[in-house]
Amino acid sequence: MIPACEQRKQVPHLVRDDLPAFVIPSAARDLLLSFAFAWAALLATPTHAADVPYLSGRVVDNAEILDPATRTAITAKLKAHEDRSGDQIAVLTVPTIGDDSIEAYATRVFESWKLGQKGKDNGVLVVVAPKDRKMRIEVGYGLEGTLTDLAANRIIRNVMTPAFKDGDFDKGISAGIDAIVGRLEGTADARSLADVPSKSSSSSRGFPMSIDDPSLPPWPMRILLGCFIFGVIGLFTFMGIVTPGIGWFLYFFLIPFWAMFPIMVLGVRGALALLAVYVVGFPVAKLAISRTAWYEKAKSDLKTKGSTSIGGFSMSTGSSSGSWSSGGGGGGFSGGGGSSGGGGSSGSW
Repeated sequence: MIPACEQRKQVPHLVRDDLPAFVIPSAARDLLLSFAFAWAALLATPTHAADVPYLSGRVVDNAEILDPATRTAITAKLKAHEDRSGDQIAVLTVPTIGDDSIEAYATRVFESWKLGQKGKDNGVLVVVAPKDRKMRIEVGYGLEGTLTDLAANRIIRNVMTPAFKDGDFDKGISAGIDAIVGRLEGTADARSLADVPSKSSSSSRGFPMSIDDPSLPPWPMRILLGCFIFGVIGLFTFMGIVTPGIGWFLYFFLIPFWAMFPIMVLGVRGALALLAVYVVGFPVAKLAISRTAWYEKAKSDLKTKGSTSIGGFSMSTGSSSGSWSSGGGGGGFSGGGGSSGGGGSSGSW
């Protein structure tokens, strides 16, 4: 007699996912959580806003990057332009703006100094922060039709930036003021300076092109971003290379991540170069590793045993074992727990 407990049929279970699934061990999971918490703490850290200096004149050189003769000459130009047009233009240099964005800081200074005539809003502010390698031309509402965002951007890129890269702040700020005044007064020379697009201009296209683009975050922030971005997508890239089966799915899945996130650290050109390395390097590394003995063993174990382990990462073809009994449908198959009573028949030929 077969005990009644052995005659009970188990409920059929179908395994529907045939793709290998890998389980991230606790150590790797803790590492990812540490990155996430560190990033959240960084974002939650109170920021220090730079102070708005006192408006002591048309040129406030708190960073002390201008020669006295240059300050005097620029002041005279700005006064003459205000006498002719009523427009108020001021220049501010500060060593650093701290954790402020250049846009937010320029707006605070502009509103505090109240540049331009009331009702006309015809003011312009030029801010330069040499330690942060940032600058901005802030334009009042009344002058935005003449000194447009595109014109201000081209003055920065084509007139001021080349001189700043050479370390010549006197030339860059003086030439920038000449271009701004000429744009507002409509002189032909100033228009030619402001309207010729730079081949290396990046902000007019909306993305930082090169790794030294001033619109990118400062290097300490970029290092933190790089550790987080490349730590996460690098881990999944490694898993894709060493994992049989699902690795090619991860290859295509990670392409958008390698295309976009590195821009914040390396700029567009750097991100394109890194994407090319990934697109070519991943298949080459995958094909090379697929010929190794341990990879073949892991692939064989997945087929024969349903699970394997690679570098501490456990993988299996399903999350739980399946079962089958008479009356059950197709799908995953395993023994239902019965035993043989010794009956049957043998034959020969």
